[in-house]
This record gives sequence, structure tokens and C-alpha cells, in this order.
Amino acid sequence: MLKTLKDLFDSITQPASNPHDTTHAVQLAAAVLLVEVVRADASTSPAEHQALLAALQRKFRLAPDEQARLVELATTTAHAAYDYHRFTGTLNDHFTHEQKIHLVEAMWQVAYADGHLDAHENHAINKVAGLLHVTHGEYIAAKLRAKEDARLP
Repeated sequence: MLKTLKDLFDSITQPASNPHDTTHAVQLAAAVLLVEVVRADASTSPAEHQALLAALQRKFRLAPDEQARLVELATTTAHAAYDYHRFTGTLNDHFTHEQKIHLVEAMWQVAYADGHLDAHENHAINKVAGLLHVTHGEYIAAKLRAKEDARLP
């Protein structure tokens, strides 16, 4: 079962002492970056929220209550964050390069979920991709796959 919100927050702000804490820190880091895409757009749509939930489910296979708590904590954490470095640092330490590309693609899926790409969404994803050491070619390929999945022209 998912820890309390305080325990989850502590797991991201303190060094991980066991693999369970590391798992929570990685989940929170990925969720915060996905939430940042939702927040980047001036208007949040239910489609973007559903895309966020779908991306987390594909990656982490969480129970609905765990997922709801993770999104709640990620939203709170995203509001308090001043940059992406601590989140991308966690992911650089624990994700494979392929997993990082998949996260960037999931970010694009969230951005395209409402049928409109906002310039702020584009900027946030570009910045995160760079911090995750995703090449420009991989970034563009992920963007095109997400756009095709969204069936946008």
C-alpha cells in the first residue's frame, strides 16, 4: 500500500535508504514532470488529466487509490518546485535511456490530449528532455509518435 503523503514527500526530499523509498522517489519524480505539462497549459482539460493517469498506469501499474495519492502529492510538489533538476536527477539515476524517452513521449501525449499544443507545454517538455539527456532526434520522434497517437494533423 502507498505510504502516507508525508512519507512520500519525505522519500523524495531525503536520500533513499531502501529500494522501496527509491521506487516512491522515482514515481513522484515522473509524476511531477507529467503534472508540469498539465500545469503549463493555461486551461487544464479532463483529457489531459486522463492522459496523465494513463501514463502513470502504463509505467507504474498502481492501484487507483495509490495513483490518486501520487497525483495529489505530485501536484503539491510541482507547485512548490522552482526547477526540474531534482526530479530529472532522480530519473537520470534510476531510469534507463529508453525509459527516459518513454517519459518524454508520455509528456507529449499529455500535451496533445486536449487537441492543442501550448507553447508553454512545448517549452517544458523541451527543457525536461534536455535535462534527461534525450537527444533532439529522440525528442522529435517521441513528439511525432504522440501526435500520431492523438490523430492530430
